[in-house]
Amino acid sequence: MQLQRKDILGLQNMTTEEMALILETAQSHKEILSRPVKKVPILRGKSICTLFYENSTRTRTSFELAAKIMSADTTSISVAGSAINKGESFKDTLLTLEAMGVDLFVIRHGASGSPHFAGQIVKSHVINAGDGLHEHPTQGLLDMLTIRENKGKFEGLKVVIVGDILHSRVARSNIWGLSKMGAEVRVCGPSTLLPAKIEELPVRVYSSLDQALDGADVVNVLRIQLERMDRGFFPSIREYSRLFGINKDRLRKCKPDVLVMHPGPMNRGIEIAPDVADGEYSVITDQVTNGVAVRMAILYLLLGGGANVAAA
Repeated sequence: MQLQRKDILGLQNMTTEEMALILETAQSHKEILSRPVKKVPILRGKSICTLFYENSTRTRTSFELAAKIMSADTTSISVAGSAINKGESFKDTLLTLEAMGVDLFVIRHGASGSPHFAGQIVKSHVINAGDGLHEHPTQGLLDMLTIRENKGKFEGLKVVIVGDILHSRVARSNIWGLSKMGAEVRVCGPSTLLPAKIEELPVRVYSSLDQALDGADVVNVLRIQLERMDRGFFPSIREYSRLFGINKDRLRKCKPDVLVMHPGPMNRGIEIAPDVADGEYSVITDQVTNGVAVRMAILYLLLGGGANVAAA
């Protein structure tokens, strides 16, 4: 079965059936990652280009690993050392690479809507790997896979997203995906780090972290984007950590089997205490593994891999 869409641009406009298909496919692909030889010929002959206008470690590497595990050919393009640095437009870069035979683009860009524009320009498939302050759909899906593996469901779960909601495309994808699947999504952070009109999103907004954590099943801790903090969003790092940092004392307000998640990279000791990040509630490394599985699934579904995964 294939997705009935050319591109993966966000979870806001994705159906629950499509998300369920991706999660089920990712679960089946995850078995490949535990094999002694992590290589299957599912996408042999397909060409995938990661086109990143912003820095990335986890997302870029996991997409490239996913493609290589399935035997696709990969090309990695970054701003430094390419014609982009000479002033080549986004459109011309896309058309040039497509003319070279690229079947699928994985795009990260600082401008919201860039992957949507790319999807209109090229006939190739486009996956949004993070666009501005808009969405990061594959991160949302891997977070959902991690939750489903541990909780077995989404319906009725209380999921708290805490931190810099304003600048977080991860938060937006989680909000759309989880709420559609039946979870109650709570957001909490300094009022200066909450988007305008956030009450129009399918969330419950809290100013008190202790209240937000009451009875929570999952806590997803967002990175404080220190590179943006010269604008005075809160008085000091110490105050932020005191009011909104996740530590073991605060986790006592959650369910006994609470999951602690973080999209990375982490600022240990600021938004999350080291003993929580490495503790018994943490599923942060599981998220990383699931990131590869989800991206394998999406590449497979978009590029129409015909081989049976179990038999590969």
